[in-house]
Amino acid sequence: MYQRISQMEPLLPDGSPDLEDLAREVVSRSAALGGQLHPVTRDAVVELLRIINSYYSNLIEGHSTHPIDIERAMRQDYAGDPAKRDLQLESLAHIHSQRAVEARLRDEPDLNIASPDFIVWLHRIFYEQLPPGLRRVRNEASGEVVDVLPGELRRREVVVGRHVGPEATTLPAFLDRFASFYRPGSFHGLAPLVAVVASHHRLMWIHPFLDGNGRVARLYTDACFYRLPLTGYGLWNVSRGLARRRNEYMAALTLADAPRRNDYDGRGNLSNEGLVKFCRFFFDVCLDQIGFMDGLLRLDGIIARIKGYVDMRMARLIPAPLPNLPPLKPGATYMLQEAFLRGHVARGEIIRGSGMAERTGRLLLGQLLSEGLLMSDSPKGAVRIGIPTNMAGHLFPDLYPKWGS
Repeated sequence: MYQRISQMEPLLPDGSPDLEDLAREVVSRSAALGGQLHPVTRDAVVELLRIINSYYSNLIEGHSTHPIDIERAMRQDYAGDPAKRDLQLESLAHIHSQRAVEARLRDEPDLNIASPDFIVWLHRIFYEQLPPGLRRVRNEASGEVVDVLPGELRRREVVVGRHVGPEATTLPAFLDRFASFYRPGSFHGLAPLVAVVASHHRLMWIHPFLDGNGRVARLYTDACFYRLPLTGYGLWNVSRGLARRRNEYMAALTLADAPRRNDYDGRGNLSNEGLVKFCRFFFDVCLDQIGFMDGLLRLDGIIARIKGYVDMRMARLIPAPLPNLPPLKPGATYMLQEAFLRGHVARGEIIRGSGMAERTGRLLLGQLLSEGLLMSDSPKGAVRIGIPTNMAGHLFPDLYPKWGS
Protein backbone atom coordinates (compact mmCIF):
# COMPACT_ATOMS: atom_id res chain seq x y z
CA MET A 1 0.00 0.00 0.00
CA TYR A 2 1.34 3.44 -0.93
CA GLN A 3 1.93 5.93 1.88
CA ARG A 4 4.70 8.27 0.68
CA ILE A 5 4.25 10.82 -2.13
CA SER A 6 7.64 9.84 -3.55
CA GLN A 7 6.07 6.51 -4.48
CA MET A 8 4.09 8.32 -7.23
CA GLU A 9 7.28 9.22 -9.14
CA PRO A 10 7.97 9.72 -11.99
CA LEU A 11 5.29 12.34 -12.63
CA LEU A 12 6.57 13.08 -16.12
CA PRO A 13 7.95 10.46 -18.55
CA ASP A 14 11.68 10.72 -19.13
CA GLY A 15 13.94 9.93 -22.06
CA SER A 16 11.31 9.76 -24.82
CA PRO A 17 11.59 12.74 -27.20
CA ASP A 18 9.04 11.09 -29.50
CA LEU A 19 6.33 12.12 -27.03
CA GLU A 20 6.93 15.78 -27.84
CA ASP A 21 6.78 14.91 -31.55
CA LEU A 22 3.39 13.29 -30.96
CA ALA A 23 2.28 16.30 -28.89
CA ARG A 24 3.35 18.64 -31.71
CA GLU A 25 1.29 16.65 -34.20
CA VAL A 26 -1.77 16.74 -31.91
CA VAL A 27 -1.46 20.53 -31.51
CA SER A 28 -1.01 21.11 -35.25
CA ARG A 29 -3.76 18.83 -36.49
CA SER A 30 -6.26 19.86 -33.82
CA ALA A 31 -5.73 23.56 -34.65
CA ALA A 32 -6.47 22.90 -38.33
CA LEU A 33 -9.68 21.03 -37.56
CA GLY A 34 -12.91 22.63 -38.72
CA GLY A 35 -11.16 25.70 -40.12
CA GLN A 36 -13.81 26.08 -42.82
CA LEU A 37 -16.74 26.07 -40.37
CA HIS A 38 -18.64 29.26 -39.61
CA PRO A 39 -18.29 29.99 -35.84
CA VAL A 40 -22.06 29.62 -35.34
CA THR A 41 -22.01 26.24 -37.07
CA ARG A 42 -18.93 25.25 -35.10
CA ASP A 43 -20.85 25.90 -31.87
CA ALA A 44 -23.66 23.62 -33.08
CA VAL A 45 -21.17 20.81 -33.75
CA VAL A 46 -19.54 21.32 -30.33
CA GLU A 47 -22.98 21.13 -28.65
CA LEU A 48 -23.67 17.84 -30.44
CA LEU A 49 -20.31 16.49 -29.34
CA ARG A 50 -21.12 17.21 -25.69
CA ILE A 51 -23.84 14.59 -26.03
CA ILE A 52 -21.43 12.23 -27.81
CA ASN A 53 -18.75 12.81 -25.16
CA SER A 54 -21.27 11.96 -22.42
CA TYR A 55 -22.30 8.79 -24.26
CA TYR A 56 -18.75 7.52 -24.64
CA SER A 57 -17.50 8.52 -21.18
CA ASN A 58 -20.36 6.57 -19.61
CA LEU A 59 -19.81 3.70 -22.05
CA ILE A 60 -16.27 3.29 -20.70
CA GLU A 61 -17.90 2.63 -17.32
CA GLY A 62 -20.20 0.01 -18.84
CA HIS A 63 -23.29 2.25 -19.05
CA SER A 64 -24.85 2.65 -22.48
CA THR A 65 -27.47 5.33 -23.15
CA HIS A 66 -27.89 6.03 -26.85
CA PRO A 67 -27.42 9.69 -27.89
CA ILE A 68 -31.03 9.80 -29.10
CA ASP A 69 -32.18 8.86 -25.58
CA ILE A 70 -29.79 11.45 -24.13
CA GLU A 71 -31.29 14.15 -26.35
CA ARG A 72 -34.78 13.06 -25.29
CA ALA A 73 -33.74 13.46 -21.66
CA MET A 74 -32.54 16.98 -22.46
CA ARG A 75 -36.17 17.68 -23.42
CA GLN A 76 -37.28 15.98 -20.16
CA ASP A 77 -38.65 13.05 -22.17
CA TYR A 78 -37.57 10.18 -19.92
CA ALA A 79 -37.91 6.44 -20.36
CA GLY A 80 -40.62 4.64 -18.40
CA ASP A 81 -38.13 2.02 -17.22
CA PRO A 82 -36.54 3.38 -13.98
CA ALA A 83 -33.12 1.88 -14.82
CA LYS A 84 -33.06 3.50 -18.26
CA ARG A 85 -34.27 6.77 -16.78
CA ASP A 86 -31.40 6.71 -14.27
CA LEU A 87 -28.91 6.24 -17.11
CA GLN A 88 -30.46 9.18 -18.95
CA LEU A 89 -30.02 11.29 -15.82
CA GLU A 90 -26.41 10.11 -15.56
CA SER A 91 -25.79 11.32 -19.11
CA LEU A 92 -27.37 14.69 -18.33
CA ALA A 93 -25.13 14.97 -15.25
CA HIS A 94 -22.09 14.55 -17.47
CA ILE A 95 -23.29 17.17 -19.99
CA HIS A 96 -24.11 19.67 -17.23
CA SER A 97 -20.70 19.00 -15.67
CA GLN A 98 -18.96 19.68 -19.00
CA ARG A 99 -20.77 23.00 -19.30
CA ALA A 100 -19.97 23.92 -15.69
CA VAL A 101 -16.27 23.19 -16.29
CA GLU A 102 -16.18 25.34 -19.43
CA ALA A 103 -17.99 28.19 -17.66
CA ARG A 104 -15.64 28.07 -14.68
CA LEU A 105 -12.58 28.15 -16.94
CA ARG A 106 -13.97 31.26 -18.65
CA ASP A 107 -14.76 32.96 -15.34
CA GLU A 108 -11.58 32.01 -13.45
CA PRO A 109 -8.58 32.33 -15.79
CA ASP A 110 -6.08 31.78 -12.95
CA LEU A 111 -7.76 28.66 -11.56
CA ASN A 112 -5.40 25.81 -10.69
CA ILE A 113 -7.25 22.94 -12.30
CA ALA A 114 -4.81 20.44 -10.78
CA SER A 115 -5.72 21.55 -7.24
CA PRO A 116 -7.49 19.23 -4.79
CA ASP A 117 -10.33 21.77 -4.59
CA PHE A 118 -10.96 21.57 -8.34
CA ILE A 119 -10.68 17.76 -8.45
CA VAL A 120 -13.14 17.45 -5.55
CA TRP A 121 -15.45 19.99 -7.22
CA LEU A 122 -15.53 17.89 -10.40
CA HIS A 123 -16.67 14.87 -8.41
CA ARG A 124 -19.22 16.89 -6.46
CA ILE A 125 -20.94 18.58 -9.43
CA PHE A 126 -21.23 15.25 -11.23
CA TYR A 127 -22.45 13.15 -8.29
CA GLU A 128 -24.87 15.78 -6.96
CA GLN A 129 -26.87 15.36 -10.14
CA LEU A 130 -27.01 11.56 -10.10
CA PRO A 131 -30.12 9.67 -8.99
CA PRO A 132 -29.71 7.84 -5.65
CA GLY A 133 -29.41 4.44 -7.32
CA LEU A 134 -26.22 5.49 -9.09
CA ARG A 135 -24.61 6.94 -5.98
CA ARG A 136 -23.91 3.55 -4.51
CA VAL A 137 -21.04 1.15 -5.04
CA ARG A 138 -20.90 -2.53 -4.17
CA ASN A 139 -17.82 -4.17 -2.71
CA GLU A 140 -17.40 -7.26 -4.86
CA ALA A 141 -15.47 -9.14 -2.17
CA SER A 142 -17.80 -8.51 0.78
CA GLY A 143 -21.06 -7.69 -0.99
CA GLU A 144 -21.37 -4.50 1.09
CA VAL A 145 -23.18 -1.60 -0.61
CA VAL A 146 -21.76 1.82 0.24
CA ASP A 147 -23.14 5.29 -0.52
CA VAL A 148 -20.84 7.56 -2.54
CA LEU A 149 -21.04 11.11 -1.22
CA PRO A 150 -20.51 13.91 -3.78
CA GLY A 151 -17.03 15.40 -3.43
CA GLU A 152 -15.92 13.18 -0.55
CA LEU A 153 -12.47 11.61 -0.67
CA ARG A 154 -12.58 7.90 0.03
CA ARG A 155 -12.12 6.80 3.62
CA ARG A 156 -11.30 3.18 2.92
CA GLU A 157 -8.70 1.32 0.94
CA VAL A 158 -9.30 0.24 -2.65
CA VAL A 159 -7.97 -2.36 -5.02
CA VAL A 160 -8.46 -1.76 -8.75
CA GLY A 161 -7.37 -4.81 -10.69
CA ARG A 162 -3.82 -5.39 -9.50
CA HIS A 163 -3.38 -1.81 -8.30
CA VAL A 164 -3.73 -1.02 -4.61
CA GLY A 165 -4.45 2.70 -4.26
CA PRO A 166 -2.63 4.97 -1.81
CA GLU A 167 -3.72 4.67 1.80
CA ALA A 168 -6.87 6.74 2.37
CA THR A 169 -5.30 8.87 5.12
CA THR A 170 -2.52 9.95 2.72
CA LEU A 171 -4.81 11.17 -0.09
CA PRO A 172 -4.51 14.88 0.84
CA ALA A 173 -0.72 14.64 0.63
CA PHE A 174 -0.80 12.85 -2.73
CA LEU A 175 -3.30 15.37 -4.15
CA ASP A 176 -1.21 18.30 -2.90
CA ARG A 177 1.83 16.86 -4.66
CA PHE A 178 -0.28 16.33 -7.80
CA ALA A 179 -1.43 19.98 -7.65
CA SER A 180 2.03 21.47 -7.14
CA PHE A 181 3.64 19.46 -9.93
CA TYR A 182 0.93 19.68 -12.60
CA ARG A 183 -0.13 23.26 -11.86
CA PRO A 184 -0.84 25.13 -15.15
CA GLY A 185 2.15 27.22 -16.15
CA SER A 186 4.69 24.81 -14.67
CA PHE A 187 5.90 23.65 -18.10
CA HIS A 188 6.82 25.25 -21.40
CA GLY A 189 6.82 24.37 -25.07
CA LEU A 190 5.14 21.04 -25.74
CA ALA A 191 5.78 19.70 -22.24
CA PRO A 192 2.41 21.00 -20.90
CA LEU A 193 0.53 18.63 -23.22
CA VAL A 194 2.73 15.69 -22.23
CA ALA A 195 2.13 16.62 -18.58
CA VAL A 196 -1.66 16.63 -19.10
CA VAL A 197 -1.56 13.10 -20.50
CA ALA A 198 0.75 11.86 -17.72
CA SER A 199 -1.46 13.50 -15.09
CA HIS A 200 -4.49 11.65 -16.45
CA HIS A 201 -2.87 8.41 -15.39
CA ARG A 202 -1.53 9.68 -12.10
CA LEU A 203 -4.98 10.94 -11.07
CA MET A 204 -6.40 7.51 -11.88
CA TRP A 205 -3.52 5.96 -9.90
CA ILE A 206 -4.30 8.08 -6.80
CA HIS A 207 -7.93 6.94 -7.08
CA PRO A 208 -9.14 9.66 -4.70
CA PHE A 209 -12.82 8.69 -4.64
CA LEU A 210 -14.73 5.57 -3.79
CA ASP A 211 -16.31 5.66 -7.26
CA GLY A 212 -16.34 7.98 -10.26
CA ASN A 213 -12.57 8.30 -10.66
CA GLY A 214 -12.62 7.57 -14.40
CA ARG A 215 -15.27 10.19 -15.12
CA VAL A 216 -13.48 12.75 -12.95
CA ALA A 217 -10.18 12.03 -14.71
CA ARG A 218 -11.79 12.52 -18.14
CA LEU A 219 -13.54 15.74 -17.07
CA TYR A 220 -10.21 16.91 -15.63
CA THR A 221 -8.42 16.08 -18.89
CA ASP A 222 -11.08 17.95 -20.88
CA ALA A 223 -10.50 20.94 -18.60
CA CYS A 224 -6.75 20.73 -19.17
CA PHE A 225 -7.14 20.65 -22.95
CA TYR A 226 -9.40 23.71 -22.83
CA ARG A 227 -7.07 25.54 -20.44
CA LEU A 228 -3.86 25.00 -22.48
CA PRO A 229 -5.64 25.86 -24.84
CA LEU A 230 -5.62 22.98 -27.31
CA THR A 231 -7.18 24.79 -30.26
CA GLY A 232 -9.86 22.71 -31.96
CA TYR A 233 -10.69 20.63 -28.88
CA GLY A 234 -14.44 20.37 -28.63
CA LEU A 235 -14.67 19.45 -32.31
CA TRP A 236 -13.24 16.12 -31.20
CA ASN A 237 -13.08 14.46 -27.81
CA VAL A 238 -10.83 11.85 -26.33
CA SER A 239 -13.60 9.82 -24.64
CA ARG A 240 -14.84 8.44 -27.97
CA GLY A 241 -11.40 7.06 -28.74
CA LEU A 242 -10.88 5.64 -25.25
CA ALA A 243 -14.28 3.93 -25.32
CA ARG A 244 -13.65 2.39 -28.73
CA ARG A 245 -10.30 1.08 -27.49
CA ARG A 246 -11.40 0.39 -23.94
CA ASN A 247 -9.39 -2.81 -23.46
CA GLU A 248 -6.23 -1.10 -24.68
CA TYR A 249 -6.98 1.87 -22.41
CA MET A 250 -7.31 -0.37 -19.37
CA ALA A 251 -4.16 -2.26 -20.31
CA ALA A 252 -2.21 0.99 -20.74
CA LEU A 253 -3.39 2.22 -17.32
CA THR A 254 -2.32 -1.08 -15.76
CA LEU A 255 1.09 -0.90 -17.43
CA ALA A 256 1.68 2.59 -16.01
CA ASP A 257 0.58 1.38 -12.54
CA ALA A 258 3.48 -1.05 -12.43
CA PRO A 259 6.52 -0.54 -10.20
CA ARG A 260 9.93 0.20 -11.69
CA ARG A 261 11.23 -3.02 -13.25
CA ASN A 262 15.03 -2.51 -13.24
CA ASP A 263 17.85 0.05 -13.39
CA TYR A 264 16.96 0.90 -16.99
CA ASP A 265 13.35 1.76 -16.15
CA GLY A 266 13.76 5.30 -14.85
CA ARG A 267 14.65 6.46 -11.36
CA GLY A 268 11.23 6.69 -9.70
CA ASN A 269 9.21 4.15 -7.80
CA LEU A 270 6.85 3.50 -10.73
CA SER A 271 7.76 2.30 -14.20
CA ASN A 272 8.95 5.08 -16.49
CA GLU A 273 8.53 2.75 -19.47
CA GLY A 274 4.94 2.09 -18.43
CA LEU A 275 4.18 5.81 -18.26
CA VAL A 276 5.84 6.40 -21.64
CA LYS A 277 3.73 3.67 -23.24
CA PHE A 278 0.57 5.08 -21.66
CA CYS A 279 1.34 8.53 -23.06
CA ARG A 280 2.05 7.10 -26.52
CA PHE A 281 -1.26 5.26 -26.43
CA PHE A 282 -3.14 8.37 -25.31
CA PHE A 283 -1.61 10.54 -28.03
CA ASP A 284 -2.42 7.87 -30.61
CA VAL A 285 -6.05 7.97 -29.48
CA CYS A 286 -6.06 11.77 -29.81
CA LEU A 287 -4.62 11.67 -33.33
CA ASP A 288 -7.07 8.95 -34.36
CA GLN A 289 -10.03 11.06 -33.20
CA ILE A 290 -8.71 14.23 -34.82
CA GLY A 291 -8.28 12.35 -38.10
CA PHE A 292 -11.76 10.87 -37.82
CA MET A 293 -13.41 14.26 -37.28
CA ASP A 294 -11.25 15.92 -39.94
CA GLY A 295 -12.76 13.57 -42.50
CA LEU A 296 -16.30 14.21 -41.28
CA LEU A 297 -15.97 18.00 -41.17
CA ARG A 298 -14.90 18.52 -44.78
CA LEU A 299 -17.47 20.84 -46.28
CA ASP A 300 -17.92 19.06 -49.61
CA GLY A 301 -18.81 15.85 -47.80
CA ILE A 302 -21.18 17.55 -45.35
CA ILE A 303 -23.00 19.42 -48.12
CA ALA A 304 -23.45 16.15 -50.03
CA ARG A 305 -24.69 14.34 -46.91
CA ILE A 306 -27.24 17.08 -46.19
CA LYS A 307 -28.66 16.52 -49.68
CA GLY A 308 -28.64 12.76 -49.11
CA TYR A 309 -30.49 13.17 -45.82
CA VAL A 310 -33.21 15.32 -47.42
CA ASP A 311 -33.51 12.94 -50.37
CA MET A 312 -34.04 9.99 -48.02
CA ARG A 313 -36.61 11.92 -46.01
CA MET A 314 -38.44 12.85 -49.22
CA ALA A 315 -38.50 9.19 -50.25
CA ARG A 316 -39.52 8.12 -46.72
CA LEU A 317 -36.47 5.86 -46.52
CA ILE A 318 -35.82 7.20 -43.04
CA PRO A 319 -38.61 8.09 -40.62
CA ALA A 320 -39.55 11.60 -39.58
CA PRO A 321 -38.60 12.36 -35.95
CA LEU A 322 -42.16 13.39 -35.06
CA PRO A 323 -45.46 11.71 -35.99
CA ASN A 324 -47.71 13.04 -38.77
CA LEU A 325 -45.01 15.14 -40.42
CA PRO A 326 -45.10 15.40 -44.22
CA PRO A 327 -42.02 14.42 -46.25
CA LEU A 328 -39.42 17.14 -46.63
CA LYS A 329 -39.48 19.15 -49.84
CA PRO A 330 -36.51 19.76 -52.19
CA GLY A 331 -36.12 23.31 -50.87
CA ALA A 332 -35.01 21.85 -47.52
CA THR A 333 -31.64 20.97 -49.06
CA TYR A 334 -30.94 24.62 -49.89
CA MET A 335 -32.16 25.88 -46.51
CA LEU A 336 -30.06 23.45 -44.49
CA GLN A 337 -26.96 23.88 -46.63
CA GLU A 338 -27.12 27.68 -46.48
CA ALA A 339 -27.59 27.69 -42.73
CA PHE A 340 -24.68 25.29 -42.29
CA LEU A 341 -22.37 27.35 -44.51
CA ARG A 342 -23.36 30.86 -43.43
CA GLY A 343 -24.18 30.54 -39.76
CA HIS A 344 -27.16 32.91 -39.53
CA VAL A 345 -29.56 33.50 -42.44
CA ALA A 346 -32.60 35.82 -42.43
CA ARG A 347 -35.90 33.97 -42.83
CA GLY A 348 -37.06 35.91 -45.87
CA GLU A 349 -33.70 35.47 -47.56
CA ILE A 350 -33.56 31.72 -47.05
CA ILE A 351 -37.12 31.29 -48.35
CA ARG A 352 -36.43 33.36 -51.47
CA GLY A 353 -33.16 31.52 -52.11
CA SER A 354 -34.94 28.17 -51.98
CA GLY A 355 -37.00 29.12 -55.04
CA MET A 356 -40.22 28.18 -53.28
CA ALA A 357 -43.42 30.21 -53.16
CA GLU A 358 -43.65 32.37 -50.04
CA ARG A 359 -46.37 30.38 -48.28
CA THR A 360 -44.91 26.96 -49.15
CA GLY A 361 -41.45 28.14 -48.10
CA ARG A 362 -42.74 29.39 -44.75
CA LEU A 363 -44.45 26.08 -44.07
CA LEU A 364 -41.27 24.17 -44.85
CA LEU A 365 -39.19 26.55 -42.74
CA GLY A 366 -41.62 26.02 -39.88
CA GLN A 367 -41.26 22.25 -40.20
CA LEU A 368 -37.47 22.44 -40.16
CA LEU A 369 -37.64 24.59 -37.03
CA SER A 370 -40.11 22.24 -35.32
CA GLU A 371 -37.80 19.29 -36.00
CA GLY A 372 -34.75 21.12 -34.67
CA LEU A 373 -32.99 20.96 -38.05
CA LEU A 374 -32.94 24.75 -37.95
CA MET A 375 -32.82 26.90 -34.83
CA SER A 376 -33.77 30.50 -34.07
CA ASP A 377 -33.59 32.72 -31.00
CA SER A 378 -36.95 34.41 -31.69
CA PRO A 379 -40.15 33.80 -33.69
CA LYS A 380 -39.01 36.12 -36.49
CA GLY A 381 -35.26 36.00 -36.03
CA ALA A 382 -32.58 34.63 -38.34
CA VAL A 383 -32.15 30.87 -38.50
CA ARG A 384 -29.06 28.74 -37.97
CA ILE A 385 -28.30 25.05 -38.35
CA GLY A 386 -29.45 22.61 -35.69
CA ILE A 387 -27.99 19.11 -35.51
CA PRO A 388 -30.45 16.86 -33.65
CA THR A 389 -29.20 13.35 -33.04
CA ASN A 390 -31.69 11.79 -35.48
CA MET A 391 -29.96 13.78 -38.24
CA ALA A 392 -26.44 13.68 -36.81
CA GLY A 393 -26.02 9.99 -37.56
CA HIS A 394 -26.53 10.76 -41.26
CA LEU A 395 -24.50 13.97 -41.29
CA PHE A 396 -21.59 12.42 -39.36
CA PRO A 397 -21.55 8.67 -40.15
CA ASP A 398 -20.09 6.36 -37.49
CA LEU A 399 -19.91 9.13 -34.89
CA TYR A 400 -21.98 6.86 -32.67
CA PRO A 401 -23.72 3.47 -33.12
CA LYS A 402 -26.93 3.33 -35.10
CA TRP A 403 -30.18 3.38 -33.14
CA GLY A 404 -31.05 -0.10 -31.95
CA SER A 405 -27.60 -1.55 -32.66
